[in-house]
Amino acid sequence: MATIRKYKKKKKLGNYPYASVVFSITLALFVIGLFGMLVLHANKLKDLIKENVEVQVYLNKFTTENGKIKINKTLSAKEYTYNKDGMAQIQFISKEDAVKQFTSRTGEDPLDFLGENPLLDAFILKIKPEFQDADNLKRIKAEIETMNGVFEVSYLESLVTAINENLNRIGIILIAFSIILLIAVAMLINNTIRLALFSQRFLIRSMQLVGARAGFIQRPFLIRSIFHGLLGGILAAGLLALLLQYAYQNVQDLSLLRDDEKLMVLFGSLTIIGAMIGLISTFRAMKKYLKMSLDDLY
Repeated sequence: MATIRKYKKKKKLGNYPYASVVFSITLALFVIGLFGMLVLHANKLKDLIKENVEVQVYLNKFTTENGKIKINKTLSAKEYTYNKDGMAQIQFISKEDAVKQFTSRTGEDPLDFLGENPLLDAFILKIKPEFQDADNLKRIKAEIETMNGVFEVSYLESLVTAINENLNRIGIILIAFSIILLIAVAMLINNTIRLALFSQRFLIRSMQLVGARAGFIQRPFLIRSIFHGLLGGILAAGLLALLLQYAYQNVQDLSLLRDDEKLMVLFGSLTIIGAMIGLISTFRAMKKYLKMSLDDLY
């Protein structure tokens, strides 16, 4: 029995705990992937918000149909007009439609107590995100108001300012947190691999004593580390995909923020990050143990 126990102890000597390494890498990459998905969906939400920043262009009462067509063409050709699928995002609302919308919202018809329609024809113009700062919007407002047939241009200046300020603040917070998280994940994976390789230190020294070169000793460990990193990344990506699919099915309107192309880039990045961190951490740990004296190994 004593012989069998000794054999088992010798067999365990130098064993590489692959399962714990892969589990740690998967868990760490899952966390960073979860945050990455949050950033992607937040950016998509930001884009949707910015796509709906509008400028109202009210027309003079006596603007002719030809004048309206000319204004529409002029606005469509402007560099600041938002385009989607090759179409300028401009909507015309006649004063008749405007009074119907007003009546449905308030329950009161202006025609009953004014005797005439006080509202004006208007174009609703969506602005490109890069032109949504306060200075550009003021310039756009002043430029459009100089057009023939335009009575007034308006937009919710306070709302646009609040949106820009809040989005910028959220962007800075997300970037800072992502850097901190990436460093923490790298340290976690690095420490896990170093602890795993700690049990290999005597095997490494034995290989040195029989004349094996550093490159020969490192090669199998580095290859394994790349494989473990890739496997951890694939497992993390798979778990994230399942979680995301569940969320899309159970959270209303969340699918509006879906961007499959960017999600595939994120999942691919997780596998690359896992492989790179695994490789670098293993190389550093191996370099340390190769330089250690026999006394330090104990």
